[in-house]
Amino acid sequence: MRNELGQSVDHFKRAASIAANETSATVAPRINAARERVQPAASAARDAASQSWDSALAALNAASENVRQAGKTTRKATRKELKSEAKQARKLQKKAEKAVGRKQKSRTGRLAGWALLGTAVGIGAAYVARRRREAQWDEYEPASSRTGADDAAFEPMEPTAYTTANGTVTEQSKQEPR
Repeated sequence: MRNELGQSVDHFKRAASIAANETSATVAPRINAARERVQPAASAARDAASQSWDSALAALNAASENVRQAGKTTRKATRKELKSEAKQARKLQKKAEKAVGRKQKSRTGRLAGWALLGTAVGIGAAYVARRRREAQWDEYEPASSRTGADDAAFEPMEPTAYTTANGTVTEQSKQEPR
């Protein structure tokens, strides 16, 4: 079994090498032709990019030199000018803070007002809904809860007529004791 397995591996290696040789013989000319077609365009693009890079570096160097020269030629600000500019900046800052504070306060007040209004409307709506619900179920309630009558109205009354074994007597006082 080992021999057969070894022979199979050898056959597989030979087949793979033959396939690789045939593939390289078939594909290599196409790859070379493609490389020959692409190479001039690639070198032209590389040359254009390097020229653009060089021109960009030259422009940056010229700009940085101009900035250096401009910095040297500007006059230095005096302390008085710096102080007055700082004062002006503080004034503008205070104005901006006041404006923002006013807007913030008015927004806060407005939001609080809307919240109170919404709460009042919600409470009113809940009250109306509760009354409607109660009115809907009112017909199923006993009369005492609607009129507010006390429990004494529902106590049993003393009978006006008594029934005896001999007959009926209408008043209790007419009944004779035995």
